[in-house]
Amino acid sequence: MRKIIFGGILAFGGLITANAQCKTVTTITENFDNWKDIDKCWTVQKGKAMLYASEKKVIFYSMTDPKENMYLITPKVKAGNYTLSLDITDNGGETSLEIFSVGKATDSKSFVSIAKPQEITKEKKIINITLKKDSHVGLKVLLNGVHQAVYVDNLSLKPRK
Repeated sequence: MRKIIFGGILAFGGLITANAQCKTVTTITENFDNWKDIDKCWTVQKGKAMLYASEKKVIFYSMTDPKENMYLITPKVKAGNYTLSLDITDNGGETSLEIFSVGKATDSKSFVSIAKPQEITKEKKIINITLKKDSHVGLKVLLNGVHQAVYVDNLSLKPRK
């Protein structure tokens, strides 16, 4: 019995340690080329749809559940002014991207919109954002149709001068 309890404590401690290794950052440069799954320092909220890493990019896929609130959430970022750029495309239909400041990745009440929703086109997105306190950056993608997909690649977050 002691071995079982001790093993449980070690396993739980390992989870805490793994999360504690994610540090607050001031820049992010991610091309997703080496991701086989979502990186441990990033968070996903997908509802009934799918949000996953594949084909050297992150894919938001509606399946049969359009209009799900789907978020890809970065590691925590220091407060400040930033330029966010990313390659984002879709497979057709109406799709949009909105940027959030996220206090706690598991609490949607801590999500605050910091950039108005923008239609996803074939153009690279470059968005200036301000984080008033250390927070995660959340990318919310809204898919309006069944079997729609949005593809995110080459995400960069750099301090604005």
